[in-house]
Amino acid sequence: MHRDLPLRATFDRAAATYQAARPDYPPELYADLLATTAITPPAHLLEVGCGPGKATLPLARMGFGITAIELGGALAAKAREQLAAFPGVSVITSSFEEWEPPAGARFDLVYAATAWKWVDADVKYAKAAGLLADGGHLAVWNADHAFPADVDPFFYEIQPVYEELGERHDGPWPPPPPEEQPDPMAAEIEASGHFTVISTKLYVWAARYTADEYIALLDTFSGHIAMDPAKNERLYGEIRRRLAARPDGRLTRHWSAVLTVARRTGL
Repeated sequence: MHRDLPLRATFDRAAATYQAARPDYPPELYADLLATTAITPPAHLLEVGCGPGKATLPLARMGFGITAIELGGALAAKAREQLAAFPGVSVITSSFEEWEPPAGARFDLVYAATAWKWVDADVKYAKAAGLLADGGHLAVWNADHAFPADVDPFFYEIQPVYEELGERHDGPWPPPPPEEQPDPMAAEIEASGHFTVISTKLYVWAARYTADEYIALLDTFSGHIAMDPAKNERLYGEIRRRLAARPDGRLTRHWSAVLTVARRTGL
């Protein structure tokens, strides 16, 4: 069993709010993805861990055919609602590890947005490679909390509350700026022996949040979904109190994404 299975299964509890609360990925990311892979509609894509369709919808609107795999039943149902207008898109409720593709199925691109790390590395690379057509690519990216030079001081101010609750930051504190962070996936992809990384690109953007909007966002993160309700209540109370003291009642959260594109080896 995948070691992160208990956490990866929590996202289904946020199905009702995930689509609205999570940020959209930058349009430049999709443009670079298409330029790097040279895919054009109506190529058939395979998405691993589509959630409610956050990264499915932009590609569906471009005219791609997409088979989207989603572990959570509630998230898959939301994705089907979102994508109902696109007959070339199908959503399958399954883990990627357990999904049995149709015989002879081949895709021009396998991609995963903020999902690939949750899939068993002993399975995902060989399976993805076996499903790609000649010249096919793997593309993965995440949406992570970024700490650039102009990061909102709110995040330094709220950190002691996390530590008081026994919820320490995973990694060095404060985190290095996004341009100093290593590509989170390139080394693992290369080590799989199934792919050669051909491109990585960093994107950084910012979004403004009210207390309610930010708490709704936190409620889509596995750590917060799994957190003891009393801890969340204490933390959210502090967030509301601190933002209420600001003139506009808002914070700025920076996001970063690294698009990593790899080509199947032997091609």
